[in-house]
Amino acid sequence: MTTKDDIEDSAAPLVEHLAELRNRLIWSVSAFIVAMLGCFVVAEPILDFLLRPIENAMRALGNPNPVMQYTAPQEYFFTLVHISVVAGLMLSFPVIGYQLWRFIAPGLYRSEKQAFLPFLIASPVLFLMGAVFSHYVVTPIAMSFFLGFADSSSLLAAVLPGLMDAPDGAAVVAPAVPTEGIEIVFQGKVNETLDISLKLIIAFGLCFQLPVLLTLMGKAGIVTARGLGGMRKYAIVAIMLVAALVTPPDILSQLILFFAVYPLYEISIFLIRRIEKTREATLKAEGLWDEETDGEQG
Repeated sequence: MTTKDDIEDSAAPLVEHLAELRNRLIWSVSAFIVAMLGCFVVAEPILDFLLRPIENAMRALGNPNPVMQYTAPQEYFFTLVHISVVAGLMLSFPVIGYQLWRFIAPGLYRSEKQAFLPFLIASPVLFLMGAVFSHYVVTPIAMSFFLGFADSSSLLAAVLPGLMDAPDGAAVVAPAVPTEGIEIVFQGKVNETLDISLKLIIAFGLCFQLPVLLTLMGKAGIVTARGLGGMRKYAIVAIMLVAALVTPPDILSQLILFFAVYPLYEISIFLIRRIEKTREATLKAEGLWDEETDGEQG
């Protein structure tokens, strides 16, 4: 029979856990707010850094003075706030991750701590690698392709009539300014261009988490190297679908994301295979390995 004292004893640890969770959340939110405010102070240099790929693309196409615009009085301010929120979250993630670790670590065995801690460290590192890859490789290629495509289309439309009308062997001179039609030029908005850059950074950062996710599942025995190897054709389709959802609606960014993420899938299979071999060796040394049962799972 459960007594009142038993109920109070069982409730005490729950109250302590809730109090600790509250303290961890306060530290995490405080770190985020401080980081966000700090990033807002330097939001304009961060914005210049994020817009560097499109600036370089516009200069490469012959625009010596690239200009971006905003069309609402509050638009530029909220663009800086947007930057501050994203940058503040990334900057405060080590503190948030540490508070998360301190909350869950007491409930883990020593072996579980040793298994989980490397993934907690690898996750932000892989996210940073994905963000760097996006900013320095993907975004410049995408911006140069789209701006260059529009520029070359306009040039072809202007020169093609002269090519068609010029006699054989005659030099083609630059056409005069057309008196009809509308000239289409790029007048980029700050918030829309920034949105594309941030989406690519977040998309690549999250997709670079694939080895962490799959390796954790492999350690927990949810997936196996053999199973993932047999699912390659489905993985290819799934990665293509994810690339279509998380990147801007262009095939170039989707293909770049696919060719960046699929090797990570193969790396995950390799890591899980290493984990399985280590587990097999440990179980065999302890005399707990069952060839019929465990061998089939591997």
